[in-house]
Amino acid sequence: MQTITTVAKLRSTISEARSGGKSVGFVPTMGYLHDGHLALVQASQMQCDVTVVSIFVNPTQFGPNEDLSVYPRDFPRDEKLCHDAGVAILFAPDAQEVYPPGFHTFVEPGELAKPLCGSFRPGHFRGVATVVSKLFNMVQPDVAFFGQKDFQQCAVVRRMVSDLNLPIEIVTVPTIRESDGLAMSSRNRYLSEEERRRALAISRGLFAAVAEFQEGERNARKLLAMAKQHLDTVDRLQYLELVDADTLEPAQSPLGRPAALCAAAYIGSTRLIDNVVLGISGGCGAE
Repeated sequence: MQTITTVAKLRSTISEARSGGKSVGFVPTMGYLHDGHLALVQASQMQCDVTVVSIFVNPTQFGPNEDLSVYPRDFPRDEKLCHDAGVAILFAPDAQEVYPPGFHTFVEPGELAKPLCGSFRPGHFRGVATVVSKLFNMVQPDVAFFGQKDFQQCAVVRRMVSDLNLPIEIVTVPTIRESDGLAMSSRNRYLSEEERRRALAISRGLFAAVAEFQEGERNARKLLAMAKQHLDTVDRLQYLELVDADTLEPAQSPLGRPAALCAAAYIGSTRLIDNVVLGISGGCGAE
């Protein structure tokens, strides 16, 4: 594995691989890797000849009162995980490499960035779309891999790739969960033992709605109510919404299209997100 910190070196290394006819898969991350990230790596290795993983904690997607300064970081651990997983290239630029002095250009993601997390994190998806666009231009992958847990992010990235005519296939990999159902997240480390137990309410609620859907329930209001009744142990439910899996607009009853049941909740001071897809989605809901 090569660990690279500059765009110039990254491009020359990837160009060499491409000259040998090799395809390039890309897994963008903010580090503090877990099995969810490694599932993306594995998916890339199954489809592509060369897998590139980036580790970059992107400052433009954090709000002024969010956890940028304390976001978990452990680069030596991440580097070893990537090496052991067979990653070909680990790209780990610093902030000035990604956003050089005088940087002023941003990608505006449009309507898909407005609901769900976008309602509570203004500017978040502008930062996401901008850094992903920049990373795509740096790596120029054939295929990029994202996790379904960040469902809205997947939708925003897919739309950006389509709208900007980027020649990149976007693959969404199902959410990887702990054995008790908690969606894997770098932020899970913030949770105390007691908070982690209470955090299971999120996946329990989502799974309860899935069970109702599988029994034939197609009323959006009833599915939301079924999920919500399990969420009494969270400290603050930021949102629980059932949306069209492609447009992210509120799902209409009776459900006739794939829908995503998405939740964001605070357990103590930790904000967690999760989702499940009801029906087979041809779009983002293939975390």
